[in-house]
Amino acid sequence: MLENSISLQSYNTFGLPVIAAQIGIANSAEDILKIKEEAKLPLYVLGGGSNILFTKDPAYCIIKNEIAGIEILDQSATDVQIKVGSGVNWHELVLWTLERNYGGLENLSLIPGTVGAAPMQNIGAYGVEVESCFVSLEAIHLETGEKLSYDHNACMFGYRDSIFKHKLKGKLCISSVSLKLSLKDHAIKSSYAALQEELEKLRIVDPSIRDISNAVIAIRRSKLPDPKELGNAGSFFKNPEVDRTTLESIQKRYIDIPFYPLENGKVKIPAGWLIEKRGWKGKRIGNTGSHVKQALVLVNYGNATGNEIYTLAMEIISDIKDHFDIELSPEVNIV
Repeated sequence: MLENSISLQSYNTFGLPVIAAQIGIANSAEDILKIKEEAKLPLYVLGGGSNILFTKDPAYCIIKNEIAGIEILDQSATDVQIKVGSGVNWHELVLWTLERNYGGLENLSLIPGTVGAAPMQNIGAYGVEVESCFVSLEAIHLETGEKLSYDHNACMFGYRDSIFKHKLKGKLCISSVSLKLSLKDHAIKSSYAALQEELEKLRIVDPSIRDISNAVIAIRRSKLPDPKELGNAGSFFKNPEVDRTTLESIQKRYIDIPFYPLENGKVKIPAGWLIEKRGWKGKRIGNTGSHVKQALVLVNYGNATGNEIYTLAMEIISDIKDHFDIELSPEVNIV
């Protein structure tokens, strides 16, 4: 069931030609347990490879998660609950829901990766996070083999964050995710500025969930490079949350700084704006650089190593800290 010394170049969207010591394909929860029993090395779960930066050959047994399937668990007059295999491609799931007029995931269209990664990262875009539809997940503990379940509260969701990135980091392989979606009277989320602009451009006043999805797809395609053409992992950094004092200090120098008030009293500042202000947008250093259309996206122009990309990321973090006194955090997992 396991293979040795396998290239992961086609398994990560940066296109880095790192070599996995061992790899096993999991098509079910039972496969995860079989790989666990056979593995001679520590285990590492890999989904779509769209949110990871390999800085070296991983000395792990990689569990390549390809658990498929979508099942309807329950349905009422107003909503439906579905259970999705963690290896299902996220955007394909979104398209599946739209075909059935299930609402809730449309703002999350075209996000790369698999369903299993969605709650780990609490993926979000254009005013919506996956936690808004999340019910529960099932997982296998990689040390004990125990089958576990986590409801919404147990996941401890935050901004691009969850318990799976902290206390449970590297300890589980998620096998399925359950979501609750609307059947009618969909809660249309179109207040995000870029989304409003795109809808206006399309002359759509009363958007459907399909309209929202199409607008999101158009925005993402206009700004984000296709990993098949230019290696990248999407947004490399989180948008930082800062206190009002920090914002006011920056406003003395940059009155035009964009920000979004948060319920906790802090404000969110677009990391892309900070990076662009410091001249990194479109800047190329060797085989890597910040993308010309989106400063948040670090790219592999060909033959870049993970260390090259990591070094660039650290230089950007250091520069933003020195100039704005804001500490950027990577959104991408660094291995």
